[in-house]
Amino acid sequence: MSGTDPMATPPASRRWRDRALLLGLVALVAVGLAGLAAATGWRETLAQLSRLGPLQIAILLALSLVNYLFRALRWHLFARRLGLPTTLARDALHFLGGFAMSVTPGRVGELVRMRWLRRETGWSFERTAPLVLVDRASDLAAMALILGGAVMLSATGIAGAVPVTLLALAAAFVATRPSLLDALATRAHRITGLWPRLFARLRRAAKSLAKFSHPSALAFAAFLGVLGWAAEAYAFHLLLAWMGADIGAAKAAAIFIFATLAGGLTGAPGGVGGAEAAMVALLTLDGVPLDASVAATAVIRLTTLWFAIGIGLALFPIAERHSLKARNALENR
Repeated sequence: MSGTDPMATPPASRRWRDRALLLGLVALVAVGLAGLAAATGWRETLAQLSRLGPLQIAILLALSLVNYLFRALRWHLFARRLGLPTTLARDALHFLGGFAMSVTPGRVGELVRMRWLRRETGWSFERTAPLVLVDRASDLAAMALILGGAVMLSATGIAGAVPVTLLALAAAFVATRPSLLDALATRAHRITGLWPRLFARLRRAAKSLAKFSHPSALAFAAFLGVLGWAAEAYAFHLLLAWMGADIGAAKAAAIFIFATLAGGLTGAPGGVGGAEAAMVALLTLDGVPLDASVAATAVIRLTTLWFAIGIGLALFPIAERHSLKARNALENR
């Protein structure tokens, strides 16, 4: 097995730095939401939360799970198209287990999936890296389609929704065009003169993207992504309706997707901070009382982002253990 492991265990100092950054962001978000709740009155915010019972929470979690499972299926289809000798169960384990690293800076920790694949199949990082690119591109395309459709269907627009939609579609387009991505990597290296090994890997990965450029494959991937993200957007609509703040399914979907994309653009781990701020602001601007806005934002983030992280933390050690066994089996052949 050639090539270095891109997901080798980071130094202790960097691990502590990442944890401190994450804890700081979570603390800031918690303080911000608590401050807003205090400003509107704890009694009002708690009253909004009391509208939710176990059944409602279960429905929200089930809709989030629909998203994760559709995207895990998409990951498996991409892996098979790339030629990886993996099963649906193993690919789903990798995909869901990677959620444990969703809140690492820039979500680069999700590249741990590449480590598991390398151990189990012997494929180098350069050969499996296209999976990450096409998966992210598919998410961006699906979210942009939902956002664009929701804005057109809602009675009022969202400032900045059109540029964000176009930016997401442009990023998805670049990430699924091998020649364009190769040219960008080459030009970036010439301009900066830095990281020659990294840019060389990007160029090699770009060539592998040709396997995903068939229109039918991209269309089916976008379809799965739209179904998955639409499930979470619908969960947000249900949540607002249960709290007596029904703004319509289209507007709720637009706010949820826009806030999620906006949080990602901040570069913060998991979009923490940016997504919550955008969601509260947009709901309030749409006439939703602040107590309901704060409560709905806290609940939807717990049942989407943090639910995914919980699943990832539960499955991460299983995926790690299986990959180590598979590596030992490969080395003993």
